[in-house]
Amino acid sequence: MALASCALLLTLAGYAVLCTVRPFAPCRKCEGTGVRQGRRKVKLCRRCHGRRYRLRAGRRLLNTGRAVHRDGTRSVRPRRLTDREFSQWP
Repeated sequence: MALASCALLLTLAGYAVLCTVRPFAPCRKCEGTGVRQGRRKVKLCRRCHGRRYRLRAGRRLLNTGRAVHRDGTRSVRPRRLTDREFSQWP
């Protein structure tokens, strides 16, 4: 049981490193060519929009988590006052 847990954690850690180092992978639909063969014509791949790469699922999950964290936390930066907000001397 401990060996299986260690193997699972090692696999997840390896995938996390892979998503950090190489966030994009070749498109599976067009096999990284960017185009799809139809019956009579060649069209851009609808999944990757002809860019040949797709964002990995782990990287998408990481980006979503970062966005949720960023939107849910308050900024700690102090607000800067402009010259208009200072009161004039009487």
